[in-house]
Amino acid sequence: MVGLMALWLPILLSAVAVFVASSITRMVLRHHWSDFQGMPGEDGVLEAMRKAGVQPGNYNFPHAKSMAELKKPDVTKKWESGPVGMMYVMPSGLPAMGKALVQWFVYSLIVGFLVAYVTGRTLAPATEYLQVFRVAGTVAFLAYAGSEPVMSIWKGQKWSTTAKNVLDDFIYAMLTGGVFGWLWPGI
Repeated sequence: MVGLMALWLPILLSAVAVFVASSITRMVLRHHWSDFQGMPGEDGVLEAMRKAGVQPGNYNFPHAKSMAELKKPDVTKKWESGPVGMMYVMPSGLPAMGKALVQWFVYSLIVGFLVAYVTGRTLAPATEYLQVFRVAGTVAFLAYAGSEPVMSIWKGQKWSTTAKNVLDDFIYAMLTGGVFGWLWPGI
C-alpha cells in the first residue's frame, strides 16, 4: 500500500498534463468545432427569450410538471409537434473562461486524488510501471469518461460529440496513468 502523501507529485503533475492536453484538444485541434450549430432564426429566438425573461438555468421543453400532466392531450400535442429539447442558459456576457479553467484544473486534481487513493490502496511500492499505468489509467478513464454517454442517452447530445469527448478523456486517462507509472514510489 502507498499513502496519499507519497503520491502528491503524481496527483499534481497529472492534473497539469491533463490541463495542457485539454487546452490543446479544445483550442488547437479542430475536431470539436462541429459539436454545436447555430440556432435557426437566432436573433428572433434570443429576442423572444429576453421578452419572456429567461434567466440562467436548466430548461426542458415542452415542460410537464408531473407524469399526470404529461398525459394531457394539449401537452402530448406539444411533444408530438416539437421542437423537443433541453437547454442550458448561462449568465449574460462573455464566458468566464478563467473561472471555468480553474474549476477544470481543480476537477483534474480531484481525479488525480481519486486515482492516487485507488492505486495506492491496490498496489505496493516498487510496482512495475505497466501495472501502475493500467490501474491508474483505468480509474482516470472512469472518472473522466464515465458519464459521457449519459449526455447522449438522456440529453440528446449527438453520439459523435460523445465519441469525441470520450476520445479526449482517453487521452487524459493515459496521461494520468503514465504520470503515475513514471512517478510511482520505489521501496
